[in-house]
Amino acid sequence: MQNVNGKKILITGAAMGMGKLYARLAVLEGAAAVVIWDINTVELEKTAAELTALAGPAGTRIEAFVVDVSRLEAIVESAEKVRAAVGAIDILINNAGIVRGQYFWLHHQMKDTWMTMAINALAPMYITREFIPAMIANTDGECRIVNIASAAGTLSNPKMSVYCASKWAVIGWSDSVRLELEQAGYPHVKVTTVCPSYVATGMFAGAKGPLLTPLLAPDDVVKRVWAAMKIGKPMLMMPWTVKLASICKGVLPLWLWDWVADKIFGVYKTMDEFKGRNY
Repeated sequence: MQNVNGKKILITGAAMGMGKLYARLAVLEGAAAVVIWDINTVELEKTAAELTALAGPAGTRIEAFVVDVSRLEAIVESAEKVRAAVGAIDILINNAGIVRGQYFWLHHQMKDTWMTMAINALAPMYITREFIPAMIANTDGECRIVNIASAAGTLSNPKMSVYCASKWAVIGWSDSVRLELEQAGYPHVKVTTVCPSYVATGMFAGAKGPLLTPLLAPDDVVKRVWAAMKIGKPMLMMPWTVKLASICKGVLPLWLWDWVADKIFGVYKTMDEFKGRNY
């Protein structure tokens, strides 16, 4: 896929941050339609207006839907509206996510656990299930599914227990779907699983990058994900230290890995000053 010209794209969590950046790229490359989902009505309307102005009168069609992706009913209803408005989706970017930076046993409430798992883990599954049948049927075109996971889905970390669990789930599910599509003979539908370290957005305000792993610039992450999506790269880890840490964890005894992660790389201290975003 050289570009997304003529494609119809749906992006979740698109009112702000990286979701908005993906939407801008889609418009600039001449997508036929860009569908943006978010729960933040005010910011969604602003972003829709900006994208419409960017597209121009004869450019990309912009469709904005206020969707609470923690609710299955809302996903199903909104998916029906999307199909009625623009038809089948060619590219799906499951970008929406939240994080709670708290000790599980001390401050993490049951509602926090439910919300984190619902938005980060279940929503991508539900949303993909809504749109993947049409992608499979579209054998004349290239289709893509991008699932934004996290380096936290590869490594345990204090004050991120449920977030880690949600992203571990995404990685396992996402890469399994990739294999299923390959095994079933649908090479035109490619799945990319993205595992970045901390990104410098409001979502991770206060978090510190481990040794040799600075906070990633949103623009850089979006550009790399966009390029990986086009070629159908199965897994994107960034920066290189994420892959290194995964290898070390797999090779070293657990007690030794814990010492290296904590004392050398400082991974286990990265959430000590976390503030995050109010949801």
